[in-house]
Amino acid sequence: MVTSEQVSTAMRGVQDPELKRDLVELGMVRRIDITDHQVHITLALTTLACPLKERIAGDVRRVVLPLEGVEQVDIEWMEMSAAEKSRLSPKEPVSGQAALLNDIRHVLAVVSGKGGVGKSLVSALLANALRRAGHRVGVLDADITGPSIPKMYFPNGAQPGSSPLAMLPAQSRTGISVMSINLLLEQQDQAVIWRGPLVGRAIQQFWGDVLWGTLDYLVVDLPPGTSDASLTVMQSLPLSGVVLVTSPQDLAGMVVRKAAQMAHQLGIPILGLVENMSYFTCPDTGKQHELFGPSHAKETAAVVGVPLLGRLPIDPEIARLCDAGRIEEYAGEAFAPIADQLVALAAPARAPALPGKPG
Repeated sequence: MVTSEQVSTAMRGVQDPELKRDLVELGMVRRIDITDHQVHITLALTTLACPLKERIAGDVRRVVLPLEGVEQVDIEWMEMSAAEKSRLSPKEPVSGQAALLNDIRHVLAVVSGKGGVGKSLVSALLANALRRAGHRVGVLDADITGPSIPKMYFPNGAQPGSSPLAMLPAQSRTGISVMSINLLLEQQDQAVIWRGPLVGRAIQQFWGDVLWGTLDYLVVDLPPGTSDASLTVMQSLPLSGVVLVTSPQDLAGMVVRKAAQMAHQLGIPILGLVENMSYFTCPDTGKQHELFGPSHAKETAAVVGVPLLGRLPIDPEIARLCDAGRIEEYAGEAFAPIADQLVALAAPARAPALPGKPG
Protein backbone atom coordinates (compact mmCIF):
# COMPACT_ATOMS: atom_id res chain seq x y z
CA MET A 1 0.00 0.00 0.00
CA VAL A 2 1.43 3.36 -1.03
CA THR A 3 2.02 5.93 1.72
CA SER A 4 1.59 9.69 1.75
CA GLU A 5 5.36 10.04 2.22
CA GLN A 6 5.97 8.11 -0.99
CA VAL A 7 3.48 10.29 -2.85
CA SER A 8 5.10 13.45 -1.47
CA THR A 9 8.55 12.22 -2.46
CA ALA A 10 7.34 11.47 -5.97
CA MET A 11 5.92 14.98 -6.33
CA ARG A 12 9.33 16.47 -5.64
CA GLY A 13 9.93 15.48 -9.24
CA VAL A 14 7.25 17.91 -10.44
CA GLN A 15 8.22 21.55 -10.94
CA ASP A 16 5.92 24.54 -11.14
CA PRO A 17 6.35 25.62 -14.80
CA GLU A 18 6.62 29.29 -13.79
CA LEU A 19 8.79 29.19 -10.69
CA LYS A 20 11.02 26.24 -11.68
CA ARG A 21 10.89 24.74 -8.17
CA ASP A 22 9.19 21.55 -7.08
CA LEU A 23 5.67 21.55 -5.69
CA VAL A 24 6.67 20.34 -2.24
CA GLU A 25 9.38 22.98 -1.85
CA LEU A 26 6.92 25.69 -2.87
CA GLY A 27 4.36 24.52 -0.29
CA MET A 28 1.77 23.80 -2.95
CA VAL A 29 1.00 20.28 -1.65
CA ARG A 30 -1.56 20.85 1.09
CA ARG A 31 -3.04 17.41 1.65
CA ILE A 32 -2.63 13.79 0.55
CA ASP A 33 -5.40 11.30 1.28
CA ILE A 34 -5.18 7.65 0.31
CA THR A 35 -8.19 5.34 0.16
CA ASP A 36 -7.67 1.82 -1.17
CA HIS A 37 -6.07 2.37 -4.59
CA GLN A 38 -7.10 6.02 -4.93
CA VAL A 39 -4.90 9.02 -4.09
CA HIS A 40 -6.55 12.40 -3.50
CA ILE A 41 -4.18 15.39 -3.56
CA THR A 42 -4.98 18.99 -2.68
CA LEU A 43 -2.73 21.55 -4.41
CA ALA A 44 -2.58 25.30 -3.78
CA LEU A 45 -2.06 27.65 -6.74
CA THR A 46 -1.21 31.34 -6.79
CA THR A 47 -4.47 31.74 -8.71
CA LEU A 48 -7.26 29.31 -9.53
CA ALA A 49 -7.29 30.83 -13.04
CA CYS A 50 -3.75 29.60 -13.70
CA PRO A 51 -3.64 28.47 -17.36
CA LEU A 52 -0.88 25.98 -16.52
CA LYS A 53 -3.13 24.03 -14.16
CA GLU A 54 -3.69 21.20 -16.63
CA ARG A 55 0.04 20.81 -17.18
CA ILE A 56 0.70 20.60 -13.43
CA ALA A 57 -2.06 18.03 -12.98
CA GLY A 58 -0.69 15.92 -15.81
CA ASP A 59 2.83 16.03 -14.35
CA VAL A 60 1.52 14.98 -10.92
CA ARG A 61 -0.37 12.02 -12.35
CA ARG A 62 2.70 11.06 -14.37
CA VAL A 63 4.82 10.59 -11.21
CA VAL A 64 2.15 9.27 -8.81
CA LEU A 65 0.28 6.73 -10.94
CA PRO A 66 3.35 4.46 -11.36
CA LEU A 67 3.62 4.03 -7.58
CA GLU A 68 2.74 0.55 -6.39
CA GLY A 69 -0.96 0.07 -5.72
CA VAL A 70 -2.09 3.42 -7.20
CA GLU A 71 -4.90 3.16 -9.74
CA GLN A 72 -6.43 6.63 -9.64
CA VAL A 73 -5.18 10.14 -8.82
CA ASP A 74 -7.70 12.90 -8.07
CA ILE A 75 -6.57 16.50 -7.70
CA GLU A 76 -8.38 19.27 -5.85
CA TRP A 77 -7.35 22.91 -6.20
CA MET A 78 -7.25 25.78 -3.73
CA GLU A 79 -5.78 29.29 -3.86
CA MET A 80 -2.86 30.58 -1.81
CA SER A 81 -3.26 33.46 0.61
CA ALA A 82 -2.04 36.94 -0.31
CA ALA A 83 0.95 36.52 2.01
CA GLU A 84 1.93 33.23 0.40
CA LYS A 85 1.66 34.74 -3.07
CA SER A 86 3.86 37.66 -2.02
CA ARG A 87 6.49 35.29 -0.67
CA LEU A 88 6.68 33.44 -3.96
CA SER A 89 6.58 36.46 -6.26
CA PRO A 90 9.92 37.50 -7.76
CA LYS A 91 11.05 41.07 -7.10
CA GLU A 92 11.39 41.91 -10.81
CA PRO A 93 9.47 39.81 -13.34
CA VAL A 94 11.54 38.99 -16.41
CA SER A 95 10.18 40.56 -19.60
CA GLY A 96 9.11 37.92 -22.09
CA GLN A 97 9.29 35.12 -19.51
CA ALA A 98 5.70 34.05 -20.19
CA ALA A 99 6.45 33.26 -23.82
CA LEU A 100 8.79 30.49 -22.65
CA LEU A 101 5.96 28.90 -20.66
CA ASN A 102 3.20 29.19 -23.24
CA ASP A 103 2.30 26.37 -25.59
CA ILE A 104 0.31 27.91 -28.43
CA ARG A 105 -0.30 25.52 -31.31
CA HIS A 106 -1.67 27.86 -34.00
CA VAL A 107 -1.69 31.66 -34.27
CA LEU A 108 -4.24 33.08 -36.73
CA ALA A 109 -4.23 36.80 -37.58
CA VAL A 110 -7.40 38.45 -38.90
CA VAL A 111 -6.46 41.32 -41.24
CA SER A 112 -8.00 43.62 -43.78
CA GLY A 113 -6.10 46.79 -44.49
CA LYS A 114 -9.40 48.67 -44.32
CA GLY A 115 -11.35 49.73 -41.27
CA GLY A 116 -15.02 49.05 -40.75
CA VAL A 117 -15.25 45.73 -42.58
CA GLY A 118 -15.69 43.62 -39.44
CA LYS A 119 -12.27 42.23 -38.52
CA SER A 120 -13.09 42.21 -34.81
CA LEU A 121 -16.42 40.52 -35.46
CA VAL A 122 -14.78 37.83 -37.60
CA SER A 123 -12.11 37.38 -34.91
CA ALA A 124 -14.77 36.88 -32.25
CA LEU A 125 -16.92 34.56 -34.39
CA LEU A 126 -13.85 32.51 -35.25
CA ALA A 127 -12.84 32.23 -31.59
CA ASN A 128 -16.40 31.27 -30.61
CA ALA A 129 -16.65 28.59 -33.30
CA LEU A 130 -13.30 27.09 -32.32
CA ARG A 131 -14.29 27.08 -28.66
CA ARG A 132 -17.61 25.37 -29.42
CA ALA A 133 -15.62 22.70 -31.27
CA GLY A 134 -13.77 21.95 -28.02
CA HIS A 135 -10.52 23.81 -28.71
CA ARG A 136 -8.61 25.90 -26.19
CA VAL A 137 -8.80 29.42 -27.59
CA GLY A 138 -7.44 32.89 -26.91
CA VAL A 139 -8.00 36.29 -28.52
CA LEU A 140 -5.20 38.87 -28.64
CA ASP A 141 -6.64 42.29 -29.44
CA ALA A 142 -3.81 43.98 -31.35
CA ASP A 143 -5.92 47.03 -32.18
CA ILE A 144 -4.30 49.16 -29.49
CA THR A 145 -5.89 52.50 -30.39
CA GLY A 146 -9.34 51.16 -31.31
CA PRO A 147 -9.95 47.98 -29.26
CA SER A 148 -13.42 46.46 -29.43
CA ILE A 149 -12.96 42.82 -28.39
CA PRO A 150 -13.57 43.37 -24.63
CA LYS A 151 -16.88 45.12 -25.30
CA MET A 152 -18.09 42.02 -27.15
CA TYR A 153 -17.17 39.55 -24.38
CA PHE A 154 -17.55 41.31 -21.04
CA PRO A 155 -20.87 43.04 -20.32
CA ASN A 156 -19.62 44.33 -16.96
CA GLY A 157 -15.99 44.84 -17.88
CA ALA A 158 -13.09 42.63 -16.85
CA GLN A 159 -9.53 42.79 -15.63
CA PRO A 160 -6.53 40.56 -16.32
CA GLY A 161 -5.35 38.29 -13.55
CA SER A 162 -1.83 37.99 -12.19
CA SER A 163 0.64 35.29 -11.29
CA PRO A 164 4.18 35.43 -9.88
CA LEU A 165 5.84 35.84 -13.28
CA ALA A 166 3.26 37.20 -15.68
CA MET A 167 -0.12 38.73 -16.36
CA LEU A 168 -3.06 36.38 -16.97
CA PRO A 169 -5.63 37.01 -19.71
CA ALA A 170 -9.24 37.65 -18.74
CA GLN A 171 -11.56 34.67 -19.14
CA SER A 172 -14.85 34.92 -21.01
CA ARG A 173 -18.01 33.12 -19.96
CA THR A 174 -17.24 30.11 -22.16
CA GLY A 175 -13.55 29.99 -21.29
CA ILE A 176 -11.95 32.05 -24.07
CA SER A 177 -8.78 33.84 -22.92
CA VAL A 178 -8.83 37.53 -23.87
CA MET A 179 -6.13 40.21 -23.73
CA SER A 180 -6.66 43.81 -24.82
CA ILE A 181 -5.38 47.25 -23.92
CA ASN A 182 -8.94 48.15 -22.87
CA LEU A 183 -8.69 45.63 -20.03
CA LEU A 184 -5.90 47.76 -18.56
CA LEU A 185 -7.53 51.19 -18.80
CA GLU A 186 -9.35 52.89 -15.93
CA GLN A 187 -12.21 53.81 -18.29
CA GLN A 188 -13.15 51.88 -21.41
CA ASP A 189 -13.52 55.07 -23.49
CA GLN A 190 -10.10 56.41 -22.46
CA ALA A 191 -8.04 57.29 -25.55
CA VAL A 192 -4.68 55.59 -26.15
CA ILE A 193 -2.63 58.30 -27.86
CA TRP A 194 0.59 56.50 -28.69
CA ARG A 195 3.10 56.63 -31.49
CA GLY A 196 3.95 53.54 -33.51
CA PRO A 197 6.86 52.20 -31.40
CA LEU A 198 4.74 52.18 -28.25
CA VAL A 199 1.91 50.41 -30.06
CA GLY A 200 4.33 47.77 -31.32
CA ARG A 201 5.82 47.30 -27.87
CA ALA A 202 2.37 46.77 -26.34
CA ILE A 203 1.60 44.05 -28.89
CA GLN A 204 4.90 42.33 -28.17
CA GLN A 205 4.14 42.42 -24.44
CA PHE A 206 0.70 40.89 -25.02
CA TRP A 207 2.56 37.99 -26.63
CA GLY A 208 5.63 37.67 -24.40
CA ASP A 209 4.44 38.93 -21.02
CA VAL A 210 0.99 37.31 -20.86
CA LEU A 211 0.68 33.77 -19.56
CA TRP A 212 -1.67 32.23 -22.14
CA GLY A 213 -0.81 28.67 -21.08
CA THR A 214 -1.73 25.91 -23.51
CA LEU A 215 -3.87 27.04 -26.43
CA ASP A 216 -4.89 25.26 -29.59
CA TYR A 217 -5.61 28.58 -31.30
CA LEU A 218 -4.72 32.19 -30.60
CA VAL A 219 -6.75 34.57 -32.77
CA VAL A 220 -5.09 37.96 -33.28
CA ASP A 221 -7.39 40.86 -34.18
CA LEU A 222 -5.32 43.36 -36.17
CA PRO A 223 -6.08 47.05 -36.69
CA PRO A 224 -6.61 48.39 -40.22
CA GLY A 225 -3.64 49.36 -42.33
CA THR A 226 -0.28 47.88 -43.26
CA SER A 227 1.99 49.89 -40.97
CA ASP A 228 3.46 49.54 -37.47
CA ALA A 229 0.93 47.33 -35.67
CA SER A 230 0.42 44.87 -38.52
CA LEU A 231 4.15 44.76 -39.19
CA THR A 232 4.87 44.02 -35.53
CA VAL A 233 2.44 41.10 -35.49
CA MET A 234 3.68 39.61 -38.75
CA GLN A 235 7.34 39.90 -37.77
CA SER A 236 7.14 39.13 -34.04
CA LEU A 237 4.52 36.40 -33.73
CA PRO A 238 4.85 32.85 -35.15
CA LEU A 239 1.78 33.10 -37.38
CA SER A 240 0.25 29.95 -38.82
CA GLY A 241 -1.54 32.16 -41.32
CA VAL A 242 -3.75 35.19 -41.87
CA VAL A 243 -7.45 35.48 -42.67
CA LEU A 244 -8.44 38.35 -44.94
CA VAL A 245 -11.73 40.18 -44.30
CA THR A 246 -13.48 42.33 -46.87
CA SER A 247 -16.92 43.77 -47.62
CA PRO A 248 -18.78 43.81 -50.96
CA GLN A 249 -17.55 47.18 -52.21
CA ASP A 250 -14.74 47.10 -54.76
CA LEU A 251 -13.00 49.83 -52.74
CA ALA A 252 -12.73 47.46 -49.77
CA GLY A 253 -11.39 44.76 -52.06
CA MET A 254 -8.68 47.08 -53.35
CA VAL A 255 -7.44 47.88 -49.83
CA VAL A 256 -7.62 44.22 -48.80
CA ARG A 257 -5.37 43.36 -51.73
CA LYS A 258 -2.78 45.70 -50.21
CA ALA A 259 -2.90 43.72 -46.95
CA ALA A 260 -2.53 40.52 -48.96
CA GLN A 261 0.57 41.90 -50.65
CA MET A 262 2.05 42.71 -47.26
CA ALA A 263 1.50 39.13 -46.07
CA HIS A 264 3.05 37.76 -49.27
CA GLN A 265 6.12 39.99 -48.92
CA LEU A 266 6.64 38.83 -45.34
CA GLY A 267 6.13 35.17 -46.22
CA ILE A 268 2.97 34.71 -44.17
CA PRO A 269 0.48 32.12 -45.52
CA ILE A 270 -2.93 33.53 -46.41
CA LEU A 271 -5.52 30.94 -45.45
CA GLY A 272 -8.48 32.52 -47.21
CA LEU A 273 -10.90 35.41 -47.59
CA VAL A 274 -14.12 36.13 -45.69
CA GLU A 275 -16.65 38.64 -46.99
CA ASN A 276 -18.67 40.37 -44.28
CA MET A 277 -21.94 42.33 -44.65
CA SER A 278 -22.61 40.49 -47.91
CA TYR A 279 -26.40 40.65 -47.83
CA PHE A 280 -29.44 41.16 -45.65
CA THR A 281 -32.22 38.57 -45.50
CA CYS A 282 -35.64 40.19 -45.19
CA PRO A 283 -37.45 38.56 -42.23
CA ASP A 284 -40.83 38.99 -43.95
CA THR A 285 -40.06 37.58 -47.38
CA GLY A 286 -36.82 35.66 -46.91
CA LYS A 287 -35.36 37.48 -49.92
CA GLN A 288 -31.70 38.45 -49.83
CA HIS A 289 -30.79 42.08 -50.53
CA GLU A 290 -27.22 43.17 -51.33
CA LEU A 291 -27.28 46.48 -49.47
CA PHE A 292 -23.70 47.39 -50.39
CA GLY A 293 -23.98 46.32 -53.99
CA PRO A 294 -22.92 43.12 -55.72
CA SER A 295 -20.18 41.03 -54.16
CA HIS A 296 -16.62 41.25 -55.46
CA ALA A 297 -15.32 38.58 -53.08
CA LYS A 298 -14.75 35.92 -55.73
CA GLU A 299 -12.77 38.31 -57.89
CA THR A 300 -10.71 39.51 -54.92
CA ALA A 301 -9.97 35.94 -53.79
CA ALA A 302 -8.97 34.98 -57.34
CA VAL A 303 -6.61 37.95 -57.68
CA VAL A 304 -4.98 37.19 -54.32
CA GLY A 305 -4.91 33.47 -55.12
CA VAL A 306 -6.71 32.23 -52.00
CA PRO A 307 -9.99 30.41 -51.37
CA LEU A 308 -13.18 32.33 -50.62
CA LEU A 309 -14.09 30.85 -47.24
CA GLY A 310 -17.58 32.28 -47.03
CA ARG A 311 -19.92 35.29 -47.09
CA LEU A 312 -21.50 36.56 -43.88
CA PRO A 313 -24.90 38.30 -43.77
CA ILE A 314 -25.88 41.53 -42.08
CA ASP A 315 -27.65 40.39 -38.92
CA PRO A 316 -29.09 42.91 -36.42
CA GLU A 317 -28.83 40.21 -33.75
CA ILE A 318 -25.04 40.45 -33.97
CA ALA A 319 -25.08 44.17 -33.18
CA ARG A 320 -27.43 43.62 -30.24
CA LEU A 321 -25.30 40.87 -28.71
CA CYS A 322 -22.01 42.73 -29.29
CA ASP A 323 -23.35 45.84 -27.57
CA ALA A 324 -24.52 43.69 -24.66
CA GLY A 325 -21.18 41.87 -24.31
CA ARG A 326 -22.81 38.56 -25.21
CA ILE A 327 -21.29 37.69 -28.59
CA GLU A 328 -20.74 34.13 -27.39
CA GLU A 329 -24.51 33.61 -27.45
CA TYR A 330 -24.70 34.20 -31.20
CA ALA A 331 -25.50 30.93 -32.96
CA GLY A 332 -23.28 31.72 -35.93
CA GLU A 333 -24.44 28.95 -38.27
CA ALA A 334 -23.04 30.85 -41.26
CA PHE A 335 -19.60 30.92 -39.67
CA ALA A 336 -19.25 27.27 -38.63
CA PRO A 337 -18.17 26.03 -42.11
CA ILE A 338 -15.68 28.90 -42.33
CA ALA A 339 -14.08 27.86 -39.05
CA ASP A 340 -13.95 24.22 -40.21
CA GLN A 341 -12.05 25.26 -43.33
CA LEU A 342 -9.60 27.33 -41.34
CA VAL A 343 -8.90 24.45 -38.97
CA ALA A 344 -8.07 22.24 -41.94
CA LEU A 345 -5.93 24.91 -43.61
CA ALA A 346 -4.02 25.79 -40.44
CA ALA A 347 -3.47 22.18 -39.34
CA PRO A 348 -0.13 21.67 -41.13
CA ALA A 349 1.33 24.86 -39.65
CA ARG A 350 2.56 24.44 -36.08
CA ALA A 351 5.28 26.62 -34.56
CA PRO A 352 6.42 28.10 -37.88
CA ALA A 353 9.62 30.10 -38.09
CA LEU A 354 9.28 33.84 -37.76
CA PRO A 355 9.25 35.65 -41.11
CA GLY A 356 12.31 37.57 -42.11
CA LYS A 357 12.47 41.33 -41.82
CA PRO A 358 12.31 43.33 -45.03
CA GLY A 359 15.42 45.21 -45.91
